[in-house]
Amino acid sequence: MEQEIDTNQLGEEIVKKLKTIYDPEIPVDIYELGLIYDVMVNTDYEVKILMTLTSPNCPVAESLPREVEEKIKSIAGVKGAEVEITFDPPWSKDLMSEEAKLELGML
Repeated sequence: MEQEIDTNQLGEEIVKKLKTIYDPEIPVDIYELGLIYDVMVNTDYEVKILMTLTSPNCPVAESLPREVEEKIKSIAGVKGAEVEITFDPPWSKDLMSEEAKLELGML
């Protein structure tokens, strides 16, 4: 019998992993920057991440989503990961957490 995975715990693991990924131009992780719009986990423990970039011309438009996908796939229990990029709504500084704004001297 397959071991049941706690989806809340898995969600916490995913967020923890996302907080290890940094935008190369801004010294704040992508989660606190507000680049992650949604994290979905289905019953097969496949993860889908809906995220954006700071701009459509972002220099890491190719590598950042791939890094997110690889890091999420490395979490125990995750059977697959897919990253979807969207620019709707476009990213703005309003999406940043208080922690990120403080880190960047915006508060």
